[in-house]
Amino acid sequence: MGWLCLLFLLFTTCQFNSTCSSSSFSSSSSSFSSRHLCHPDDSYALLQFKKAFSIRTLSLYSNRTISWQKGKDCCAWSGVTCEKRTGHVISLNLHFGGLQGNIHSNNSLFFLRHLRRLDLSRNDFQGSPISSQFGGFVSMTHLDLSNSNFSGPIPTEISHLSNLVSLNLSQAAVTLDTLSLNRIVQNLTNLRELDMAAVDMSSVVPDSFNNLSSSLTTLILFHCHLQGKFPESIFHPPNLRQVDLGSNYNLTGYFPKSNWSSPLESLDLSHTRISVDWHHLTRNFRSLRYLFLKNCTFVGSYLASLGNLTQIMLLDLSYNGFGGHIPWSLLNLERLKDLDLSGNNFVGQFPEVVRNSTGISYLYEFSEGPLVGPIPRHLTKLTLYNNSLNGTMPSWLGSLPSLEELNLRRNQLSGNIFEFQSRSLSRLDLSYNKLHGLVPRSIYELVNLGWLDLSSNNLSGTVEFEKFSKLQSLVRLNLSSNHLSLSFNNLSNNTWLELSTLDLSFCNISEFPYFLRASPNLEALYLSHNRIQGNLPKWLLDVGKESLTYLDLSHNFLTGTVELRWKNLQYLDLRNNSIQGKLPIPPPSTFYFTISNNQLIGEIPPIICSLSFLQILDLSYNRLSGKIPQCIGNFSQRLSVLDLRKNKFDGIIPNTFSTRNVLRNLNLNGNQLEGPLPLSLLTCRELEVLDLQVLMLRSNKFHGGIGNPKTRFPFQNLRIMDLSNNQFSGLLPTKYFEHLTTMKNLQKQELQYMGEQYCEDTVVVAIKGIEIEMVKIQNFFTIIDFSNNGFSGEIPNVIGKLKSLKGLNLSHNELTGTIPDSFGDLSNLEWLDLSSNALVGEIPEQLTNLTSLGKFNVSKNRLVGAIPTGKQFDTFENNSYSGNIGLCGFPLSKTCVPHPSPPSSLQQEDDLDNVNGFDWKIVLMGYASGLVIGISVGYLALSNGRSNGLLKVIRKTRWGKIMKITHRAA
Repeated sequence: MGWLCLLFLLFTTCQFNSTCSSSSFSSSSSSFSSRHLCHPDDSYALLQFKKAFSIRTLSLYSNRTISWQKGKDCCAWSGVTCEKRTGHVISLNLHFGGLQGNIHSNNSLFFLRHLRRLDLSRNDFQGSPISSQFGGFVSMTHLDLSNSNFSGPIPTEISHLSNLVSLNLSQAAVTLDTLSLNRIVQNLTNLRELDMAAVDMSSVVPDSFNNLSSSLTTLILFHCHLQGKFPESIFHPPNLRQVDLGSNYNLTGYFPKSNWSSPLESLDLSHTRISVDWHHLTRNFRSLRYLFLKNCTFVGSYLASLGNLTQIMLLDLSYNGFGGHIPWSLLNLERLKDLDLSGNNFVGQFPEVVRNSTGISYLYEFSEGPLVGPIPRHLTKLTLYNNSLNGTMPSWLGSLPSLEELNLRRNQLSGNIFEFQSRSLSRLDLSYNKLHGLVPRSIYELVNLGWLDLSSNNLSGTVEFEKFSKLQSLVRLNLSSNHLSLSFNNLSNNTWLELSTLDLSFCNISEFPYFLRASPNLEALYLSHNRIQGNLPKWLLDVGKESLTYLDLSHNFLTGTVELRWKNLQYLDLRNNSIQGKLPIPPPSTFYFTISNNQLIGEIPPIICSLSFLQILDLSYNRLSGKIPQCIGNFSQRLSVLDLRKNKFDGIIPNTFSTRNVLRNLNLNGNQLEGPLPLSLLTCRELEVLDLQVLMLRSNKFHGGIGNPKTRFPFQNLRIMDLSNNQFSGLLPTKYFEHLTTMKNLQKQELQYMGEQYCEDTVVVAIKGIEIEMVKIQNFFTIIDFSNNGFSGEIPNVIGKLKSLKGLNLSHNELTGTIPDSFGDLSNLEWLDLSSNALVGEIPEQLTNLTSLGKFNVSKNRLVGAIPTGKQFDTFENNSYSGNIGLCGFPLSKTCVPHPSPPSSLQQEDDLDNVNGFDWKIVLMGYASGLVIGISVGYLALSNGRSNGLLKVIRKTRWGKIMKITHRAA
């Protein structure tokens, strides 16, 4: 009030004093503004706003509100800007302020009606909706609510902010509909920057963007779930500098083809279906400096006009299937700073360096031309991983003065690694090549190096870890899968405080690296396939106690009991050791846990069911005993693989598996389980959610017939159905065969494998008479094996419709009738065994159409007539037909003579009602039984004596000798 009275006196004095000038008022006003007193209402509102939230005090956050104290001028508070004349708050910047809590519509923030700029980005508002009250800031020019954990729809009231110049609402869990977008586009006519990255716009009609402000300079719609055709006009605004439409996977459209010029400097169309024409792109957008076209759709000439982009500084053309040689001569190497051509099919070698008469170095594709251009001395990042580049690494790469990141992972590069002349590298990845020789000495001098990956090469020699002592910025170090010898001597005083990932797998080490004791931020440790012996040292249990999430100590010689102190483990692999004692239980955060092939004893403690995130659990090949905890079935909504085989469990299988379970592999083979199969696995109406692809009940004591179904047939996706070596009887299940949809459809024989990232399931099947353990197998492998049972009656004709079948074994049963002619339609069949039955009639001539048939056995039946000739039938030997005294012709010595046709057998009665389903009349499980139900098993075809994956042959069944085979996939 004192200041107001002073102003009033000055004003009235001027009314009666002609000598009063405007300068006297200005000086008083200036004196007032210099003190910057905050308006009391605004000060109160800010303090109330602060009270509404807790403040996270991590160093990551700025904690601006710590300076907000009652009784002090709020205009001097951090992040607060006031209007000089009135003292009202006009700008509030709380970016990364550590705010945590809900922001409601009655929050005191909305009392600050004079705000022009508001930045609440990078806070945590815990899923609060974006309040319609934000639309009340009528003077707002800049609004940033990005990445602050808001959720729900963007209110239409945002369109009331007609003075907005910049709007950033980017974050997931926020949605925008067409109506709200149309109002924003129509009313925000002054908008220059619009950032809606990750906002869900799946319901938005792309044409709504047609009328965006002509003042627009920046449009960011990254990963907004946009779909449909995007309007071409969006590229025409006269001031547009940046457009980001990346990761809208279903967004289509075309570049405008008219002859015009755009000032566009940055364009991202990665992971969209917008058609990119190089000719029009390079003609219309010559000002481009940053171009992101990862995994795009290209039309027209291949990179022909790339040289027109004379201003280009960053170019990402990764994962587009480009082939041939890298077009070095079309790249503007003088300006280029970041080049990413990874994930293509580029071949050939790097260009060489040639000096001219004046000593200037140039790049040439070959030693005598063509000319590429000068060495790219400004290049900071070169990413060429996942190509087929060969030859040696050029030494000029090591002399680039600005190079910070070099990624040549997964190529065919050979020779030695050159010495680095420059010390600017912060990331170096040369993994999965054919490099050999020593680790170059210069690597130990790259003091800025934070990422070093030399894994999966042929490097040799001794690596003394003390040489890494200068690399104090190391975050990731991977030397695995080479021929290196590692020495940890003289490391007592060395620490790598920033180290988060260390991979020394396949490094032939015999001890735990003691220097890890001083790596408090370790997140991932991989020491598998080494020679480490003895107990886990106590000091190791304290390394990364709070931070370690991935630990792989598998395939070593660890002994003793295991104590787990790590609190946040997610991935734990201890398989193939000699660990003893009771089963250790990892923390509740674990999703992958395998400790198979050890010497564990005792029962599974019920506390294991507290691992609510568990997806993979493998305790196989131990000495665990007792009953399987019933609670295991309770968390099967997440559990994908449960492998308990080859232990000493007794009792019954838990009957608590949820109807919503996602089990794809349940393996209980080789225990002492008994009792009935759980109804939740076989007769549940919702069981199809298992997407079951493998049903293996072989070598148990199941008996009885497969009766009429009472529920829908749940196993339409079956690829392997093995009921062999049991005591089943009755007719073959015709109706089941009719519903094997996957077996009816021919599969594209691409090199794909069933299973998932973290688990390679195994299963034992008989292929062409040899029992084989499948480890990594192709997904089009389909077989039916009902051998060694007591099935009777005729073979159903419907089996001939299962055109994807690779193997069919019905041997050693009591089947009668003839071999169906429809078997001639099984064009993919590679082995067929019908031996040791009571089949009659002739071998159908149609079987000669099976050109992939490698094994054929109909021995010990009652077949008659001439053996078909031609194609595969000219390759089968006598033992394929022995025991059929009525057969004649090649390869038998018996010559064919005319004979009467055999009497036709009685037609098999339908064994199932017209109701789909899967039910067992009598199914019992006895001691020493096993159960395998899984899907993560594909195909290792033994065609023409070759295999496509890793095979372990277990024993001969009837066709082969005892043998061991290990074969790695090409």
